[in-house]
Amino acid sequence: MTRRTPTTTHWVLAALVFVALAAWPITKFMFLFPQDQWQVDIQVYREAGISVLQGRPIYEQMTDPPQLLPFTYPPVAALLSVPLAFVPFAVAAWSWTILQLAADLAIAWVAWYHLRDRVGAWAPVLVAAVAGAFLWTQPVGDGIRFAQINAFLVLAILLDLKRPRTRLLRAVPPGVLVGLAMAIKLTPGVFVIHYLVCRRWREAATAVVTATLVSVGAWMILPPASFAFWGGALSDPTRLGPNDGSANQAFRALLLRRGLDGSELLLAWAPYLLVIGVVVFWLGRRAYQQGDWLMEAAVIGLAGFLLSPVSWVHHLHWLMVIVPAILGAAAWRDRPRVVAAVIPFAWFVCTMPFWGVLWKREGREPAVVGDVLVEGNVIGSLVILGLLAWAIHRTDAREPRSQSATPGRRGPATTGARGPRAGVGADRAEG
Repeated sequence: MTRRTPTTTHWVLAALVFVALAAWPITKFMFLFPQDQWQVDIQVYREAGISVLQGRPIYEQMTDPPQLLPFTYPPVAALLSVPLAFVPFAVAAWSWTILQLAADLAIAWVAWYHLRDRVGAWAPVLVAAVAGAFLWTQPVGDGIRFAQINAFLVLAILLDLKRPRTRLLRAVPPGVLVGLAMAIKLTPGVFVIHYLVCRRWREAATAVVTATLVSVGAWMILPPASFAFWGGALSDPTRLGPNDGSANQAFRALLLRRGLDGSELLLAWAPYLLVIGVVVFWLGRRAYQQGDWLMEAAVIGLAGFLLSPVSWVHHLHWLMVIVPAILGAAAWRDRPRVVAAVIPFAWFVCTMPFWGVLWKREGREPAVVGDVLVEGNVIGSLVILGLLAWAIHRTDAREPRSQSATPGRRGPATTGARGPRAGVGADRAEG
């Protein structure tokens, strides 16, 4: 019988595996990067915390040259940044990195539960290997490079959607963590749209009420900053950086790089938003009807990247959820799923936009290769959408077989008109 409880040896081996895989990304981003590019986003957060304490305008303050970056998050995030102001910048940066690594390990633990349950006592080693490997991908690696917030938002939303809820999470009504994520950064609002599409009124209301109450609380503490953000900074995408730069991998940026602007840009972007919006929310609803909360999280997390006017590659931290969602519960006996899951991982290990910039800068021919590479992550996000759609369809195709699955092991849910019919017993079986 396979041992289920990890031993000290398993935990030590897991630590060694994670350190071995994380060594190069951490060395590259924390020791070898130029000082003027080191941990630039934590500097933004820290300056916002200092602004709160000193009473200076949060949205007018810039970081030191040459970056000159403004704070772009809601006032709630500025309040949460205050602790960073009490420690030196280097301490804040290293502490943030350690917390990010812990969050990535937690994401891997939650999102890879199918295989984690399968390997028994080796679960810590699996999780360490997964989390360490994803540090080599551009979305997760750039989170370390810039000291970004995405790992924490992904973890919070993932825990909110997780079924069944753990004993600790049962004390938190579903929707609360999504609402908190919305209050910190607006893009998690796509999950509220998903709840509405799925007629999950209570979760939608809980998320909106939570975000509203937190934001109102921040308004009462920081009224000038709240007026500045909701009255102007929010509607100015140029505050996020050059919208037509290669680092912006939103579809809107692709259009900007093609020279579109004004009404032409709107006329080209609006149909894309409509089509992609319909597709992603339909897929999210289908995943919900299948009882696949992990696929829900992957699809709607991707929706935030696809539909935003500005999408940096680190916004696609959802890659850590997307890969296990494609693998699904039957990965060990479904080779096409394994191949499909490898594609997004391998795609984002590559840094195609950077290659494209170098290709164009060096004047290589054919020039179109450079243009395509620059849009590599735009294309990659659409490839991922296609793979998720394929995985959902594959689950539908196998559904009749899943109804005769071994009792006590949760498979894809039988669906009804109003949502999943996976019973309470199936939820308990996941453990």
